[in-house]
Amino acid sequence: MSFKNKILRALIATVAFATAAATHAAGPELRLDKAPLQFDNASLQHGAKLFINYCLNCHSASYLRYNRLQEIGLSDQQIKDNLLFTADKVGDLMTVGMRPAEAKQWFGAAPPDLTVIARSRASHYGSGADWLYTYLRQFYRDTNRPTGWNNVVFENVGMPHALWDLQGEQVAHFVEREDGHGGKAKHLERLEIVKAGKMPKEEYDEAVADLVSFITWMGEPSQHNRKLIGGWVLAILAVLGVLTYLLKRSIWKDLH
Repeated sequence: MSFKNKILRALIATVAFATAAATHAAGPELRLDKAPLQFDNASLQHGAKLFINYCLNCHSASYLRYNRLQEIGLSDQQIKDNLLFTADKVGDLMTVGMRPAEAKQWFGAAPPDLTVIARSRASHYGSGADWLYTYLRQFYRDTNRPTGWNNVVFENVGMPHALWDLQGEQVAHFVEREDGHGGKAKHLERLEIVKAGKMPKEEYDEAVADLVSFITWMGEPSQHNRKLIGGWVLAILAVLGVLTYLLKRSIWKDLH
């Protein structure tokens, strides 16, 4: 066998292996709902309140300091009075007191840091924000799970439904369908609220949208300023381009 043929066969084997690995890793197809993100101060402040009250008990956001919340319209005093539960100063990082070893024992795995979770969950199914928005709305009761909860997006997740008192309790109805490989796969037919929470469905969806908006903002707090500066830079370059073109015409006019 020639060296060229060996290289060709090796490339084919590598591509086949990578394709098979990607197919295995992808698992069943995810159906993600589009996250209706809002980055105005009111939405981000509401999201910050939900995050600190419901998420920061177990999950940290250790790449963000409390004083960055000034960028969404909160003063130091407002942060101290309403949001500073796990730290002493507004300059502290958003960390939690739970030890990773204890968390692993209680939940099966240590809860991940959420600072950049919206970016890390992005896939060809949708953005990380879409994943979070769908995930936080698709918990359902499952008596077979240690926490009593399961999730359509993240099957057999170790996390309990932290927002259940707001959403209420759901049950999932599944049907079995052909999976295209000679077997059958479980597909979600519908989710049904069997015990009402503090919020009706529309209000809960809006609250989750605000929470996901804040988590998305948290991954890059300077995103708005970056886009604003980028817009101004492009506008200035456009003006300079026009002026340069007019200068070039004026110079070449005199030369001709």
